Amino acid sequence: MIKNTYDVVIIGGAAIGSATAFFLNRHAGFRGSVLVIEKDPGYTKCSTTLSMSSIRQQFSTPANILASAFGVEFIKQAKSEFGGLGDVSFCENGYLIMASHAAAGALRANHEIQRSLGANNVLLTPDEISERFPWMSDEAVALGCLGLSGEGWFDPHSLLNLYITEAKASGVDYIADEAVDLKISGGRVTAVHLASGEKIACGQAVNAAGPAAAKIAAMAELALPVEPRKRLIYVFDCREKDSITNSPLFFDPNGVFCRPEGAYFLTGVSPPEDQDPVCTDFEITYDLFEEMIWPTLANRVPAFKAIKLVNAWAGHYAYNTIDQNALLGSLPDVPNLYFANGFSGHGIQQSPAVGRGIAELITDGIFTSLDLSGLSVERLLSGDRVREVNVF
Repeated sequence: MIKNTYDVVIIGGAAIGSATAFFLNRHAGFRGSVLVIEKDPGYTKCSTTLSMSSIRQQFSTPANILASAFGVEFIKQAKSEFGGLGDVSFCENGYLIMASHAAAGALRANHEIQRSLGANNVLLTPDEISERFPWMSDEAVALGCLGLSGEGWFDPHSLLNLYITEAKASGVDYIADEAVDLKISGGRVTAVHLASGEKIACGQAVNAAGPAAAKIAAMAELALPVEPRKRLIYVFDCREKDSITNSPLFFDPNGVFCRPEGAYFLTGVSPPEDQDPVCTDFEITYDLFEEMIWPTLANRVPAFKAIKLVNAWAGHYAYNTIDQNALLGSLPDVPNLYFANGFSGHGIQQSPAVGRGIAELITDGIFTSLDLSGLSVERLLSGDRVREVNVF
């Protein structure tokens, strides 16, 4: 039975929202009630389940590196802690990020930061790339960085199901509905109005609405620079796939990425900025695949000259237009509305760290386990920006 008052109401029940609920009820200092509102209870159109569900430590910003490091730790420990429920099919094949001569210096600098924070990766010369992956061409590659451990991909449905199942088991309520307004009184959120007509009073609220985050912020008369941007993933088969062994998720210097998925391969690329409008549809187009992705793949992996598209899907980034990094915490005008938004493609891999971090902000008032203050939403007021070099 859904109540009409909760201590914490979370708007959005995909990876970020459900991770926050999960960690709230595992926090020793939290004794309150939690409601998660999710408009798509089948999670068929959310960013979480339509993502590539990959995790890496190859960032240039310490907060992003450490957040993903905790994500890997959580994923690895989940199976032993939660049994079969915690098996998210983690494939630890690593990332291989390849750089041109112009970008090699930045890749080297990023590697130094990553290694200083405990990441297990190695720089590779073109010859070393060819030696490790003889099926891959090193043409136009000056340097590569390969994650030896702590990077790879997993099943997003399984991770989301873990959060939801454990949250519900600990007393979190879920409702299939949509937040359509926030009641603000005395500079605080006091209630969430639902499309069904219900009004849920709350002590604190969390905006975990993914690509729709700006709409929730606007209900509190706050501006949030987060937009939905469509991303396409293409699935293909390769006649000579048996020759492609031990493949990491690899990034060509031009940004095209590819990784194996069962008997097939997944690929895509972020479109140029002038071809990346605000978008909420799920229409699949093939221009980028035909004009950029396939030629790149065929050049990088000779076996990919003969491939066959078998599927494709569209999802959406919650794209932070100011610096493409997460916006976490609250703003002085409405201090009990917590933001966990703008991940720009990094949400599911950072969901363990962010869920835990938002739970700590709500309960303790500060980040206690991992300092994520560099990703504070208050940089919208200060004008600070997080300069992340490795944004894909």
